[in-house]
Amino acid sequence: MRAMQFNQAGMPLEQVERPLPQPSPDQVRLKVSACGVCRTDLHILDGDLTGPKPQLIPGHEIVGYIDAMGAKVQGFRLGQRVGVPWLGQTCGHCHYCQNRRENLCDQARFTGYHLDGGYAEYTVAHQQAVYALPEGYSDVAIAPLLCAGLIGYRAYRMAGDGTHLGLFGFGAAAHILCQIAVHQGQKVYAFTRPGDHAAQQLALQLGAEWAGDSAQTPPQQLDAAIIFAAVGALVPTALQCLAKGGRVVCAGIHMSPIPEFSYDLLWGERSVCSVANLTRADGEEFLQIAAELPIKTTVSCFALEQANEALRQMASGQLTGAAVLKISESILGPSL
Repeated sequence: MRAMQFNQAGMPLEQVERPLPQPSPDQVRLKVSACGVCRTDLHILDGDLTGPKPQLIPGHEIVGYIDAMGAKVQGFRLGQRVGVPWLGQTCGHCHYCQNRRENLCDQARFTGYHLDGGYAEYTVAHQQAVYALPEGYSDVAIAPLLCAGLIGYRAYRMAGDGTHLGLFGFGAAAHILCQIAVHQGQKVYAFTRPGDHAAQQLALQLGAEWAGDSAQTPPQQLDAAIIFAAVGALVPTALQCLAKGGRVVCAGIHMSPIPEFSYDLLWGERSVCSVANLTRADGEEFLQIAAELPIKTTVSCFALEQANEALRQMASGQLTGAAVLKISESILGPSL
């Protein structure tokens, strides 16, 4: 099979030929149709996240069709369209796993980091990490929901149920969550890179009350803010926008250092927290919402061999919405 392989931090992915992977008893094999490109992939390539699997195939927003299954797999069928997200496997028996907080498992292994991911024509995944996908979405359109949507949704839940929600970094995750928040009656305030008028316009089209750059003050104090950009300096910026009792949620797996800030910004029972991965319950709840509320994903499509270009455009801020690799047609015919 064709695959894009990560060999060394700071170097582009290499296009390679790899043997077709064979599923273990607890795994399914997918013919990959589409795979979203996530900022976490960029952090791996840049060396911000250390210790990836040698000769790694990145990618953890995988949409594919099951073409082989291990003997112990239950609840899935050949030919079924499924998705695979970032959290690839957990131990199942630690304190966290036993209390449905498997996102915090110390033995967790992650797709496209410890386990080969979806920048390839085929991949295997443990049945723990496989989700049936709702109808009504093309393979390309649903791919960003598998990380930008899933982990973004966990951040959204942690932000609480206040009325006024700020989203810092209006990319793949924020443009999905904006639609859910507006549908649920919240007022959304979108913060973008300075001068990113395309992202600001997209936010307003999706129902945001206001859109501006991160140096601007919104017209309303926020009950919560979610930071999707990997910029630590946005933490005190977001705190400045919060009403008393508000919360800043840091949604990325990596962030640059948070600068020192005055305690006055935290005073008034404001808080800062991080989001780690996702749980099975998060995924099932979010995909149910996606089935009921069609979410419009704004995507730029790239071929598998264009993965480096997709990552370059993401790093430079050229993308509006999400990037997706369109890898192959489904085994059931062309995707929608």
